[in-house]
Amino acid sequence: MARGRRIYEGKAKVLYEGPEPGTLIQYFKDDATAFNAQKHAVITGKGVLNNRISEFIMMRLQEVGIPTHFIRRLNMREQLIREVEIVPVEVVVRNVAAGSFAKRFNQPEGTPLPRSIVEYYYKSDELGDPLITEEHITAFNWASPPELDDMFNLALRINDYLSGLFMGAGMKLVDFKVEFGRLYTPEDVRIVLADEISPDSCRLWDIKTNDSMDKDRFRKDLGGLREAYQEVARRLGILQEMGPAEVTSLTEASGDSANDDDSKTA
Repeated sequence: MARGRRIYEGKAKVLYEGPEPGTLIQYFKDDATAFNAQKHAVITGKGVLNNRISEFIMMRLQEVGIPTHFIRRLNMREQLIREVEIVPVEVVVRNVAAGSFAKRFNQPEGTPLPRSIVEYYYKSDELGDPLITEEHITAFNWASPPELDDMFNLALRINDYLSGLFMGAGMKLVDFKVEFGRLYTPEDVRIVLADEISPDSCRLWDIKTNDSMDKDRFRKDLGGLREAYQEVARRLGILQEMGPAEVTSLTEASGDSANDDDSKTA
């Protein structure tokens, strides 16, 4: 499918105009970044894996009634998505103390939280994505109170579903980050899940060993990031469905030795 002009490039993805009004093509890069891109590396095949994993998760969430921007996967690295107006608020759901949360509250890493905790961060690389409150969000009109309620409730529904999904595949969902957007239709405007859900945006631990299976392997110089993402795909049954070209892309030489930054799921 021919893509139009590039309209946005982030640390891990590029957005292009889609084939029809109201659509975009989302391209997954192999770049790995951390600490607001102070660390950077190119991990061969990472974009292919994240494309497949995010597709799998978005489709499963749609099946249980979670509205998303996802339409379909186009090829190894691209998805067709609905164009939305991104709400500049990153929503993080935490189930276990880890990363910056553990440091902030002096909690040992791995401590189960009394209940799932939802946090909000202002989406701004220049400001370092600061932690914010509901008052900030509504006062600065980043989202209305009803939109904030939708984001909160959807985030908890996503957490409930993904916790069970990953648990069934031998992984613990420690925390994750999601973004939402406004989808404009002739009838109304609604909040939908946007961006991606992948090991880039989730903290996943092996249930038996607590070994990291996510971007922490890059943040903490543990190595084996691509192999960890492959294992996530294998456990979810995705790796077995990948075509020869996709599998070949995962066996090429990789620069998996560089470091990454401690984002909100840190």
